[in-house]
Amino acid sequence: MFTGIVEEIGTVKSVGSGKLAVSASTVLEGTRPGDSIAVNGACLTVSALAASSFSVDVMPETLKRTNLGQLRPGSKVNLERALLVGGRVGGHLVQGHVDATGRVLSLLPEGGAVIARFAAPPEILRYVVEKGFIAVDGVSLTIIGYDETSFSVSLVGYTLSNTILGSRKVGDQVNLEVDIMAKYVEKLREGRGGVTLEFLSQHGFTSNRPGG
Repeated sequence: MFTGIVEEIGTVKSVGSGKLAVSASTVLEGTRPGDSIAVNGACLTVSALAASSFSVDVMPETLKRTNLGQLRPGSKVNLERALLVGGRVGGHLVQGHVDATGRVLSLLPEGGAVIARFAAPPEILRYVVEKGFIAVDGVSLTIIGYDETSFSVSLVGYTLSNTILGSRKVGDQVNLEVDIMAKYVEKLREGRGGVTLEFLSQHGFTSNRPGG
């Protein structure tokens, strides 16, 4: 679980053969092999650590469903360590399970902020509501408007300076994850048995591993 509050911007060191190495500093503190780090909102498991970088294994399915397949050495990425139990949740509960990708449609300055509009597929927009949460490249954001094909958010100065959203351009691909609570509400309203152990396991809230 994550909060959607990016801790730092990392730089891709190398990529290829199912491996991704990222230069970082803050997220390395207290991190061990086997821990989870969200890279552009995608939850990945740390396979190796170095003095100023970490490595993760990236499955073909992840590359297909996210924008991680577009990364090259030198690419900037949003990084966040997994949520510590008892810590503050400054954004919202983010699983790190990217639902789909979208594209930047427009970036319009408004005072000290930027109104960003993103194209999104129907499977994302069905969960979008005004003032609701959505994670864009792992950043927890509040939706300020939407239509049949897109949604808008306001990017404040801090977000623009401390995440890669500040360098996004029209046409760029972004990772999208909807608020898991919207999925729970939909499941309950469908009347198909409610929230089950299987549903919780599929969405990362339980583990099938012994002792999990």
